[in-house]
Amino acid sequence: MVRPAMSEEGHRPDPGSDESDHRGFANAAWSIPSYILSGMAVYGGLGWLLDRWLGTSALFPIGVLVGLALALYLVYHRYGR
Repeated sequence: MVRPAMSEEGHRPDPGSDESDHRGFANAAWSIPSYILSGMAVYGGLGWLLDRWLGTSALFPIGVLVGLALALYLVYHRYGR
């Protein structure tokens, strides 16, 4: 389990405090777009590499869409419940 960072006063926020809730929201606000962009980049990159290797042009957009779908599933699984 990850412990919350110390505040400026040198104490850890209580798990139910506003400071802890704010940090959780800020982490989610940065994590969700990061998951989506990285999923699209990784699978789009794999599709682009396969397109270059096979001489096709359809695998790049398919890879981007697959990466988007998997990233959205991961976001739902992690934050949607």
